Amino acid sequence: MVNFRLMLIVIGIESHSNSEVAPAGAMGVLEAQMRIAAVVLCCLVGGLAPAFAGSCPGNPDALGTSRTIAVDPAALPNIGRMQYRHTLPLNDHEVAITFDDGPNPAITPKLLKLLERHNAKATFFLVGRYVRESPSLAKEIVERGHTVGNHTETHPNLFFCGPEETRNELLRCSEAIGQATWEEPKWFRPPFGFRSPWLGSIALHYRMRTVMWTLIPGDWMVKPPGWLIGRMKPIAAHAQEAAGTGNRANPQLHGDVLCLHDGHYARPNADRNHTLEALEYWLPRWRDLGLEFATIGQSLGKAVEG
Repeated sequence: MVNFRLMLIVIGIESHSNSEVAPAGAMGVLEAQMRIAAVVLCCLVGGLAPAFAGSCPGNPDALGTSRTIAVDPAALPNIGRMQYRHTLPLNDHEVAITFDDGPNPAITPKLLKLLERHNAKATFFLVGRYVRESPSLAKEIVERGHTVGNHTETHPNLFFCGPEETRNELLRCSEAIGQATWEEPKWFRPPFGFRSPWLGSIALHYRMRTVMWTLIPGDWMVKPPGWLIGRMKPIAAHAQEAAGTGNRANPQLHGDVLCLHDGHYARPNADRNHTLEALEYWLPRWRDLGLEFATIGQSLGKAVEG
């Protein structure tokens, strides 16, 4: 059995309590290290694997390869477990755009206007403490027809959180979302993609299913918009491939779930203009390729268009 804590410490990740905040200059390094560790865990452990379907050979049916639809989660017990073949129904011409770490008053309103201009819907995984600071913005996301999900109260690394702390993080975030939007979140995304052995059962207890991604281009890093635009090219490539083969020739072709960030878990009002500019570039081009946008929603018993 691999000693996971030792492995994470060896590659440079230490446990931080909720009250500890890394220096601003070190924040990007710490976050990058956490995501590298996520890939390592993904390839070593099936049940705890966090994130990147493309980084784990033999797992084409990751949750991120889901159609952006409403679905009965009771019929899909392994949603979000990237190493399992259970996944949502999907089409190769659909893309689910998701945002983490908001709501962010500096960027989220601009994103909402951009999405509305292109008639695109998205799923926003919200941090509870930011919802409490901007409840009207969280409500606006829902009123504009988007879906909101739980991204914990304070964005800790849940791999290092015990069951009680994990329950508190999920519960407080759901309470904040419920108070702001009058809706109970049905979807959950773990910070950094990390999952502990007890996270799945706790999320289920609070009537949520875990949602991961197929493409995470790294927009949490401060890079020029052109860099991020290039990192988002696989979505267009997947659409072109599907159009060329007609999914019947290759049933493993699926739509994508794109993970972007409209906020920063440790810095309120973070600058995410590079994310905004990259979407301004790609949204019309994805439309020209025939891609459709919707959200991950919930229904009673059957899948319907979101």
